[in-house]
Amino acid sequence: MTDGTTEPETRNGGTTEPAPRKIHNLTPHSLRGLAHPLRMQLLVSLRKDGPATASQLADRLGESSGATSYHLRQLAAHGFVEDAPERGKGRERWWQSAHQGTRLDDSLMSDPDPAVRGAVAVYLHEVATFHATEMSTWIGTQHDWSTEWIESSDTSDYTLRLTPELTAELGGKIEELIESYRARTVDESHPDSARVRLHTHIFPTLYTE
Repeated sequence: MTDGTTEPETRNGGTTEPAPRKIHNLTPHSLRGLAHPLRMQLLVSLRKDGPATASQLADRLGESSGATSYHLRQLAAHGFVEDAPERGKGRERWWQSAHQGTRLDDSLMSDPDPAVRGAVAVYLHEVATFHATEMSTWIGTQHDWSTEWIESSDTSDYTLRLTPELTAELGGKIEELIESYRARTVDESHPDSARVRLHTHIFPTLYTE
């Protein structure tokens, strides 16, 4: 299970090749350092909007700079954020995400420590909330995009009757397909290009088909 909002790129002659992605594999310790609503919002903001100071992040998120400073230090202590060396020339400290994505291993969901399982629940709840916010933002701003972008977007849901093994196979194939398009990433100067977000949610349900 991966959560990521930015893709680093290298450019050569007007074409774009994805650089190797740095993924933070969560451990019980680092998960408990991240599983806090504001910390996750800070990390998402740094990945999505780029390096920032604690004051800038406070303005973005409607928080106090004291709160953002404290939680940024906690994120740094657990390896999620780091100094932005090209920006840190003034009195204020600039921060950037240390990775482009975060991976939650399924084993953490059944960890024997209830504190870890609780942290997983907080983490997943915040991820789901962020996905819902992104979707709502898209729906509310569709009129700002071209007809081609509106027609190329998709909001669908499906119900299949599968076994756990088939469900895992389906998830793996979806991830493989998405990764195949990462290699086809276009340069940001390409006409009518934009960052495209995809959400995947695969889970069992008691609803009838």
